[in-house]
Amino acid sequence: MAKKGCLPLVVISLVLLILGFLFLRGPMAHIQLPAESVTKPIGFPLTNTILAAWLTIMVLVALSYLATRRMEEVPRGIQNFVETVLEVLLGLVESVAGPKNGRRFFPVVATIFLFVIVSNWMGLLPGYGSIGLVETEAKEGFIFQEKDLGALKLALIPPGGDKFTEEDLNSSPPLKKGEVAGGFVPFLRSANTDLNTPLALALISAIFVEYWGISTLGIFRYGSKFFNVRSLLKGSLMFGLIDLMVGFLELVSEIARIISFTFRLFGNIFAGEILLAAISFLIPLVALLPAFGLELLVGAIQALIFAMLTLVFGVIAVAGHGEEATAMETHTAVAPS
Repeated sequence: MAKKGCLPLVVISLVLLILGFLFLRGPMAHIQLPAESVTKPIGFPLTNTILAAWLTIMVLVALSYLATRRMEEVPRGIQNFVETVLEVLLGLVESVAGPKNGRRFFPVVATIFLFVIVSNWMGLLPGYGSIGLVETEAKEGFIFQEKDLGALKLALIPPGGDKFTEEDLNSSPPLKKGEVAGGFVPFLRSANTDLNTPLALALISAIFVEYWGISTLGIFRYGSKFFNVRSLLKGSLMFGLIDLMVGFLELVSEIARIISFTFRLFGNIFAGEILLAAISFLIPLVALLPAFGLELLVGAIQALIFAMLTLVFGVIAVAGHGEEATAMETHTAVAPS
């Protein structure tokens, strides 16, 4: 019975795969690391990832406004949803850092989590990477079909559309009527596919971790884990050199943490975009559905990892030297690799 029930689904999937491959397969999307500049309003390039980051902020602000404009004692609707998310996050933060430090760390950890997950998920929406400008002076790009709607001109990439390079235009026949060749510059691109956004988040995380440590332990006590000269002052040369070496390694680990944070988030999200572009080129329609589901999961996991590592390193920073082992155990138990 189970096999008979699966047969229609298999047949429909095969038909959709064939139709998508024959009629809906477009050219392979252009992939590049740097974000594309959409405009230069005051001489400063405004990139599509900056626009996407601003849009993410506006969505979060709008969500906050809608959830708090009519606060009720018994929450419902969007207020109930937002309060549930924040309560879960607060419970998680307090379970790791304790009630006192949990409340202190919560605004930063929750902000990082919400920004990253909303940004990652919005990058999967229709329009991201698919609506933009045609750069006619580009030396490589796509052959567009031009549609004149009066005041508005649309350039569409038809299914099975062609890509071109400058050599192709010089060696092949001229473009047909209604065709235009140019590079494609999308208006929006997922903010975390630009290395600058994860780097900015990593720097914010590092600054707050150092601030929490210094404000809790004092600048000299906290700084002693990087520059410990007590043994040297007591006349113990060997242990003094060991302490200096350990402090140097601690300093290197702080810098390496920023690099790790940056490339972990950037690498996963950028690789996801390449995966979706490749699947839409090779096997459109059916194969895209599980790929989008996978990217939703990856986006949520990366947001949780970034936020939780910020939290754990904050816990380690505020712990005294005698409490560092306990903090490290918490780190190992909570932070995903």
